[in-house]
Amino acid sequence: MYVRKEAVLSSQIEGTQSSLSDLLLFENQQSPSVPLHDVSEVSRYVAAMDHGLKRLRRDGFPLSLRLIREMHEKLLEAGRGAQWTPGEFRTSQNWIGGTRPGNAAYVPPPPEYLNEQLGELEKFLRADRPLLPTLVKAALAHVQFESIHPFLDGNGRMGRLLIPFLLCVNDVLKDPILYPSLYFKQHRERYYALLQEVRVHGDWESWVEFFLSGIRQTANQAVQAAREILDLLEQDAAKLAGLGRARLSAAQVHTALQRHPIFSIPLIAAEAQLSYPPVARAIEHMEMLGMVTRMKREHRPQLFTYDRYLAILSQGTEPLRARDRS
Repeated sequence: MYVRKEAVLSSQIEGTQSSLSDLLLFENQQSPSVPLHDVSEVSRYVAAMDHGLKRLRRDGFPLSLRLIREMHEKLLEAGRGAQWTPGEFRTSQNWIGGTRPGNAAYVPPPPEYLNEQLGELEKFLRADRPLLPTLVKAALAHVQFESIHPFLDGNGRMGRLLIPFLLCVNDVLKDPILYPSLYFKQHRERYYALLQEVRVHGDWESWVEFFLSGIRQTANQAVQAAREILDLLEQDAAKLAGLGRARLSAAQVHTALQRHPIFSIPLIAAEAQLSYPPVARAIEHMEMLGMVTRMKREHRPQLFTYDRYLAILSQGTEPLRARDRS
């Protein structure tokens, strides 16, 4: 769920309007409340992260430019990004801001320099020297990736995806349970301004200080959210323990809800490997206990939400308003 939260936040920085609830509805093959292409972009971010981690852990694939290209292909393989050569480094000039390179806020390196610069970035990512703290290395790698801007589209999302990914590669995190895009979203103008300050004035120190402050703040928020979730799960498990014979199936359903806080009874039945009737009875008990709520909708199947759990996860994921994106 934390990966999904990071996916939502990173995509919101680029202007998508998908919320975490919209993403979960989409994953339930239900219609979200925002344009479908917005939610599809968020879903592909999750797919790109999953792909990268599987290649590393299951296939023993090294952190490399090839892996970055594979993840980018997953990120842009459908929808609006499909026309921008997913998984391929650009062969033409791009720019940031403005209508052409001549009036752009920033012009990345010409394509004939990409191989050299990306090769240097790859060596830096895989090198044991210099001995830098992993968080500092991630900070430097992020701004360098964004400055090279190696793809025609998706560079911002791909660059932010690399932050928790690098922390997993270097065993700082077991799983990508950090969502730094919350801090970048909350300080969006400063985030972009400091990236530009590195490019124009070489002010790496201010960027690294900002980056580390964001990681610290986001990590504290993630821990606090985890504590709130654990407290909630313990409280709800205690409620379910008093259901008599129904408590065992209710406990299995409760575990499944942690993976699917927006759900249908057939989905939870499949996830918990139970038949429909005991799941339906468990959900009915949970409704009476105030744990889950029926969503008001005309279409079938009937959907429910694990309200308090979803509320904790959704903190900070409200889409940016139009004036906030300008």
